[in-house]
Amino acid sequence: MLSLVDIKKYLMQVKITTLNSLCTYFHAEPETMRCMLAHWVRKGCIRQCMKTPACGTQCFKCNVAVTEIYEWVDGSVSAVSMPLPAL
Repeated sequence: MLSLVDIKKYLMQVKITTLNSLCTYFHAEPETMRCMLAHWVRKGCIRQCMKTPACGTQCFKCNVAVTEIYEWVDGSVSAVSMPLPAL
């Protein structure tokens, strides 16, 4: 079962990731993941980064529909002692 704490631990560990990567890792639908990420955005722990004009056309040619980039920004908690959730 997907939990807010598991998402928090993952983001603390990797620091920056895409919605697609989160959905793949947690086996979740994009809309479900967006709703859960919104909780941490409201709390100020993560932020959604702006895409560049090249997003979806260069690099890995990501699917623009799920090319949302999220970054962990709350530095008050150490991620070192928090292992990634096992799936």
